[in-house]
Amino acid sequence: MASTVEFEDFVVSRSPALLRTAYLLVGDMQLAEDLVQTSLAKAWFSWKRINGDPEPYVRRILVTTSVSWWRRRSSHERPSGVISERAMPGSGEWPISGGEVWAALGRLPRRQRAVVVLRYVEDRTEVETAELLGCSVGTVKSQCHRALSKLRLDSALATEDDRSGS
Repeated sequence: MASTVEFEDFVVSRSPALLRTAYLLVGDMQLAEDLVQTSLAKAWFSWKRINGDPEPYVRRILVTTSVSWWRRRSSHERPSGVISERAMPGSGEWPISGGEVWAALGRLPRRQRAVVVLRYVEDRTEVETAELLGCSVGTVKSQCHRALSKLRLDSALATEDDRSGS
């Protein structure tokens, strides 16, 4: 892959899927758009060196950039008494099914959310997820277990049987 036309075709065809993944990773549409744009800019500089399908390479950039953002932000975040509204994609931007699931994912800590998105939305293996996040397979397993436990307890995802105690 070396041409500008191939890069443009890739951006046009794969941006919606990259945006969905980015949104699930960061939980905010504007941040997701910034993440995709930053990732594509990084990919552009390496485009001539990419052999074969560029999507795995670009997705790795997307995930590692997301991880570096949350690591950098975690040391600068300060508690606030006011919780701002999160930007959600409009109904015409991309289809959302199971809004409660997306909201529950947004309530997970960032690392747990990243593991769930990569393992179950992106259908990655534990090894691939560990490589993308720069951690061990054991960390992926433990973060996945914790995330799924939190999702099972999330009241928004409880079924009628769970609510009635049956």
